[in-house]
Amino acid sequence: MSTPFFIATRYLRARSHGGFISLITYLSVGGVTIGTAALIIVLSVMNGFETEVRARILGADAHLRLETFDHDGLPAWQDAQKIVREVPEVTGASPFIFEKGMVRAKKKAEAAAFRGVDETTLAEVSDLPQHMKLGSLQLKREGLPGIVLGRFLAERLDVVPGDTVVVFSPAGITGPLSTPQVKQFVLTGTFQTGLFEFDDVLAYLDIETAQKVFLRKDKVDGLEIKIVDMFAADQVREKIESKFSADFFVRTWYELRSTLFSWMKIEKWMWTVILSIIIIVAAFNILSTLIMVSMEKRRDIGILKAMGARDKDIAAVFSLQGLIVGVSGAIFGTILGFIVCFGQLHFKWIALPSDIYFLDALPVKMMPLDFVIVIVIAILLAYLGSLYPARKASQLSPVEAIREG
Repeated sequence: MSTPFFIATRYLRARSHGGFISLITYLSVGGVTIGTAALIIVLSVMNGFETEVRARILGADAHLRLETFDHDGLPAWQDAQKIVREVPEVTGASPFIFEKGMVRAKKKAEAAAFRGVDETTLAEVSDLPQHMKLGSLQLKREGLPGIVLGRFLAERLDVVPGDTVVVFSPAGITGPLSTPQVKQFVLTGTFQTGLFEFDDVLAYLDIETAQKVFLRKDKVDGLEIKIVDMFAADQVREKIESKFSADFFVRTWYELRSTLFSWMKIEKWMWTVILSIIIIVAAFNILSTLIMVSMEKRRDIGILKAMGARDKDIAAVFSLQGLIVGVSGAIFGTILGFIVCFGQLHFKWIALPSDIYFLDALPVKMMPLDFVIVIVIAILLAYLGSLYPARKASQLSPVEAIREG
C-alpha cells in the first residue's frame, strides 16, 4: 500500500469535529450511489422500451423493403422474390401493396391505410398472425373476400368478425365525373400490435384483391424481406441491390423509421446527461469535504512536506480520497441498480395495464456497455471534484502550514 493511499484512507475514517466531515463523506458516497443506480435503472428501462417498440414495429414491418422507382409498381415480382431468396441472409420475402382509402360499415366511415399481402408468405416477414385479437387471418375465402382491421379502427366502425364492410379506393378517380373503386369485404378478424399508429388505421387485404381494388394490374409496390440479423441490414441491402438494376432500391428498417429511432437514441443520452447532475451534486459534496479536510489537516500537511513529501504526494492524498468515494459509490450504485432491474425483470414489481400498453410490466433490458459508461461517469465526476482541493493542499507552504496549524 502506497503512503498517499494509506493517509487518504486514514483521513476518510477520521472522526474529527464531532464526525461532521465523516458524515459529509458518507453523504457523498450516498449521492454517487443514488446517481449511479438512477442512471442504470433509467437506461435499462429505456432499453426495454426501445426493444419492445422495435420488436412491435418490425413485427408489422419487415427488416428490408425492395421497391422500384417506377410509380406503377414492381413488375414480375415472383421472379424478384426468387432472386431475393437466393441471398443467404434472407429468411423470408413477401409482396405488398400499400394504399390509402376509406372503409365504411353501416353509417360510419373512417380513413384507413390498406396493405395488400400474400397470406401464404406473410408469416415469413410479419408477426401479424400472432397479434390476432378476434377472429382469424383469413383473407382468401369463398364469396366476399376477407379483410382484417386494427382493433381501434374496428371499434370506431363498431364492427366484429362476420360483419360486412365497404372499401373505397381513390385509384379510380381521374376527374370530377369519375367514381372511386368500391368493394365489399367480410371482416374476418381484428389485430392488436400494441402500437397505436398501426392498430388505429391499418387494414389487411389479400394481394390479388388489392391489385384489383387499387388498379395495380399484376404489379405490387415491392417486397418485404426478413433477414437473420436485423442489425446487418445495411450489408444485406448491398447484396440485394447488386442483383438488380439501378431502377430498384432497398430501404432498411432504420431508414423507414429513422425519425423515431433517432429520437429514442437522443432521448437516452439526454437522460444520461440529466441524471448525471445527481452525481455532480455528490461531486460538489466531495469538493467541500476535501476543502474542509485540507483546512483541518494544515499542520499535518506542513509536517509531511517538512519530512520530504512532494507536492504531487500531497495532491495524491486528496485526489485519492475523491477517487475512493467515487469508486465506492459506483460499486454500491451498480449493485443497487442491478438488484432493482433484476427484480423488475423477473418479479415485475411495477405492473402496467396490458389493455392500454400491451405490456404487463415495465420493460427492462440491462446492457453491459451502459453499466460501464455509468461507472466511468460516476468515478470521473467524483475524481474531478477532488482536483481543486488537492491542488490547493499541495501548494501550502510547510512553514506557514505548521505555524497556522
